[in-house]
Amino acid sequence: MEGAAALPGAQILATYRIETPLSVEAAAEALAGEQSSGTFVAVPGETEQLRSRFRARVQHISPLPPGDAPSLPGARAGEGPYQRADVVIAFPLDNVGLNLPTVLSTVAGNLYELRELSGVRLLDIEFPAAFASKYPGPQFGIVGTRRLAGVWDRPLIGTIVKPSVGLSPDETADLVRTLAEAGIDFIKDDELMADPPHSPFAARVEAVRRAVREAEDRTGKRVMYAFNITDDLDAMLRHHDTVLRAGGTAVMVSQGSVGLAGVAYLRRRCQIPIHGHRNGWGMHTRHPWLGMAFPAYQKLWRLAGVDHLHVGGLQSKFWEPDDSVVASIQACLQPMFGEDRAMPVVSSGQWGGQAPETYRRTGTLDLIYLAGGGVLAHPGGPAGGVSALRQAWEAAAAGIDLAEYARDHPQLQQSMDTFGGRRRT
Repeated sequence: MEGAAALPGAQILATYRIETPLSVEAAAEALAGEQSSGTFVAVPGETEQLRSRFRARVQHISPLPPGDAPSLPGARAGEGPYQRADVVIAFPLDNVGLNLPTVLSTVAGNLYELRELSGVRLLDIEFPAAFASKYPGPQFGIVGTRRLAGVWDRPLIGTIVKPSVGLSPDETADLVRTLAEAGIDFIKDDELMADPPHSPFAARVEAVRRAVREAEDRTGKRVMYAFNITDDLDAMLRHHDTVLRAGGTAVMVSQGSVGLAGVAYLRRRCQIPIHGHRNGWGMHTRHPWLGMAFPAYQKLWRLAGVDHLHVGGLQSKFWEPDDSVVASIQACLQPMFGEDRAMPVVSSGQWGGQAPETYRRTGTLDLIYLAGGGVLAHPGGPAGGVSALRQAWEAAAAGIDLAEYARDHPQLQQSMDTFGGRRRT
């Protein structure tokens, strides 16, 4: 068993928030048994010795106020109250070895089906240090990304190619050329754009890279463009090689589409940063009593090797509360095994107006700050949009009110006049 034999007794600790019509202790034991050596009846071979070595164990229970009704359908009948608690389950490393996909099956698998639970959410995971020997995590992370982009003292200002689909390679390149000459730091394909018939991947890479080089020759600034290489494994590696040969400095993958094994496979071959897009994330987390929380989610993908991780945005166009976004940013910036932090990617309905609150609540400039309409729909064009975002972050970092800073910064004032009345409802 790769790496695990040298660490007898090592454990993976998973923290869950559970709700149950039973006692919390009984429900936690059912979870631990189902996801390790047990099943619903005793079976031949399930000896005391086997259970002693392989059964997951309930390590800690922190009771929470009960609920009056089940949060999820299908649980065992109960009249309430429904007991709630945070529980820590220890899974022997000996059960899975250094196998990230099987870790996912263990800590976030059939436990969601248990009738003993009327709610279950994976909050966090603690991995033994042995995992770092097989899964080295981000290859570039924050420092490597900043080095390639040439941006050190502020967030990277970026945008997404819009419309998401429909542009030809040459039309995409025309937009990229405009954005690059406007001084933007980072551009990415939309997650819906990969290798479609109307924009073949190789042709798009050639056209976009030509536009980036031409803009660099004129401005002296190299734009980081993340090409979406999401595809079958062999095609994904071909796409990576196409970007690398063209002198590209980033690739993007839809994490949930290619899976942990796909990202880890790419990481072993990849020579440029991997921009991880979390599309589909909502189905894992939108219900407060189902799925998983971002601290657990991001650890899995960081181990697999993603360098950038989408975290949503404050006052965004999506459902996610600001507190969740702040916690997601902080989770990415917390080291796991050495300097393996991932660069948080703030996006979704962003313009400069969210910069002060984002900085106040996170205290970091280590971000990629993506704005689609906030750049492309600015009255001064993309150049005005890029300047307005930089000015907003200058004000945020200096602790200056945006309205005050905008008096001497017309692009920011235009942005406030255009977008300032928009509020999430």
